[in-house]
Amino acid sequence: MESLYFLVPCALIFIGLAIKALFWALNSGQCDNLDTETHRILFDAEQSKAAERSKSAEQSKNAELAKPSAQTHQTNSAFPNAESPAPDSKNP
Repeated sequence: MESLYFLVPCALIFIGLAIKALFWALNSGQCDNLDTETHRILFDAEQSKAAERSKSAEQSKNAELAKPSAQTHQTNSAFPNAESPAPDSKNP
């Protein structure tokens, strides 16, 4: 009988924490997208990696097109502030 005085409050505390965790999960959007996880097992990992690569390639292409073309010449990557050497007139 004495153990019930300890176990009943502990059980009520655990139930309260479980209900609080449930409402936190519902309010934070943990259960919003249930379809993606159910379909993920149906697709191969290689297909998803290829889709990610094509998506990142498309994004980099769009980013490259969005860059302004203010710089007309390329600089040496080892010395970005150095001027390019003049072409040698002897070797065309």
